[in-house]
Amino acid sequence: MLTTSTGLADGALAVEPAPPLHAPLGAGLHWLDTPTKPALLYVPPRLPHWSVPPLLVAFHRATGVPGDMLPLLRTEAAQRKVLLLAPSSEQVTWDAIADGAFGKDAAGVQHAMATVFDHFAVDRDRIAVAGFADGASYALGLGLANGTLFTRVLAYSPGCIPPGRRDGRPTIFISHGRRHTILPLTNTSHRIVPALENDGFHVDYVEHDLGHQAPHSIVTTSAELLG
Repeated sequence: MLTTSTGLADGALAVEPAPPLHAPLGAGLHWLDTPTKPALLYVPPRLPHWSVPPLLVAFHRATGVPGDMLPLLRTEAAQRKVLLLAPSSEQVTWDAIADGAFGKDAAGVQHAMATVFDHFAVDRDRIAVAGFADGASYALGLGLANGTLFTRVLAYSPGCIPPGRRDGRPTIFISHGRRHTILPLTNTSHRIVPALENDGFHVDYVEHDLGHQAPHSIVTTSAELLG
């Protein structure tokens, strides 16, 4: 159910699960219209019509597209019967990273999530946000701003935490590669993780020996948080 909002600059989304208004969408990929660019929704196969599935909102890297998140997360989504929603940034990267404030991209996310809630009775206790690289940074920013909506945040190789409000206490998972040359550890996760812990958040942090990647084993470990 989409509600009105006075603004999204601080990242506060005005959307929440509600009884569906329409029939569930079938298994496979669906493009969802938004006020900005379309979002891609993956519905896992053999999803019972009576089920209350989790929802994972996944953000692509800079210069990426929604489909980039499918190879990373589709297998886990299919096995765990999780709806996978992949929005698109209007610019090269996400608004809060490019402009320092949430705006059109957050509005697109809000609209796409409202469409999902119109078709599925989503489990409100298992709504998560994830991302890779700049998408991981955006997941952290939006997840922390909406911690009572997003109960889990999965961030693969984040570069920063965009400014925004803090609301709730989501479970946070962060991974990063020791050989990451684009977003080196010392400038990113080695600062992000202690800052979150100093703010009272529990962070599950895992390093791996690769670079600008999210290994399948890491994704599988993080997906266990989805229940």
